[in-house]
Amino acid sequence: MITGATAASAAPAADAHRRILLRSSWQTVNIGDIAHTPGMLALLEKHRPNDTVTLWPNGLSAEVERLLAARFPKLTVARKKAEQDAALTACDFFLHGSGPGLVGAAEVERARKAGKPYGFAGVTISDDELKTHRDLLAGARFVFTRDTDSLKAFQMADIKGPKAAFGPDATFALDLRDDAAADRLLKAHNLAPGEFLCAVPRLRYTPYWETIPETIKPNPERSAVNEAFAELDHAKMREAIVAWVTEFKRKVFLVPEMTYEVPRLKPFLYDPLPKEIKPKVAVLDRYWLTAEAASVYAKAAAVISLEMHSPIMAVANGTPAVLLRQPTDTRKGQMWRDVGLDRWIFEIDDSTGKQIAERLVEIGKDLPTGRKAAEEARAFAYERMAAMVAEIG
Repeated sequence: MITGATAASAAPAADAHRRILLRSSWQTVNIGDIAHTPGMLALLEKHRPNDTVTLWPNGLSAEVERLLAARFPKLTVARKKAEQDAALTACDFFLHGSGPGLVGAAEVERARKAGKPYGFAGVTISDDELKTHRDLLAGARFVFTRDTDSLKAFQMADIKGPKAAFGPDATFALDLRDDAAADRLLKAHNLAPGEFLCAVPRLRYTPYWETIPETIKPNPERSAVNEAFAELDHAKMREAIVAWVTEFKRKVFLVPEMTYEVPRLKPFLYDPLPKEIKPKVAVLDRYWLTAEAASVYAKAAAVISLEMHSPIMAVANGTPAVLLRQPTDTRKGQMWRDVGLDRWIFEIDDSTGKQIAERLVEIGKDLPTGRKAAEEARAFAYERMAAMVAEIG
């Protein structure tokens, strides 16, 4: 059964009833993009329990919609255009949820033209977006960026009007869990709770032409970059995996954050491993959803990832997580430093596999201290997120 890890009644909030229209749920081929929405809904539930929330998604798979409905039974989802139009007319506040950019800018523009107050909560902003959407940003009640690099860029753009501050990705507030599914998975792969490492791969450019080919055309230039760096990047992660197994004689679980990574887990991370290491390494042979993944990360000793949101989901559950940041990634990786996890982030081009392995072993030798650091980062992120949703008016 999927449950919330924290009680909705744990904190009082605003007295006034507000009808909030949340623009979120950008895609379902990434457990991180799925996680944005339940993270934000959990924040609103805890800190604004008198408000009514309607979700305006890009599109939800049946499985993801069931996941949300199980955790948030009162949630209304505006799936069709007529429902979305009605929700926009009825809302008191239009909230753009966490994401890789101003993904819902067109809908926010509709809210602005309709005279609705609106705000951005936990977004990364590119320089192009600062130019293209300058007026839209200026008209917001608030702009909370999920990394301070975006915040500095916003301030340098000298956009007047909204309150601007650091507001972490709402995934830090994720409380979805599916412990039963996680327990079955751990049993199937002979993984002991609190002892195994999760490892998550990533190409330098997400091949969206594979995951959503109906809307994204192939990009030969990005494919060439992916091919050039795939082995270089993952060799460094493999060195850390070997160190974990060698030092602790504990297992490693290779898992995906996105659908495209499933068939790449073995060639990138498993197949090149030394034969004496392979018996200690398990591979997930399918995609999974956010609740199951969060429960597995919660039961792991640590997570190492080239993706951003698996580490966030781990820290949201008090599990230490090392982020390997690629130069093609956006400003979002800065948030690891912003929440105080400077020692757990490695710029992949500036780091050796040995350095990464040594840090991972250091965490493994003192897991209580690692968990304490993760919990402190989670607490700080939560404090900032609570301040973020408090600005809704």
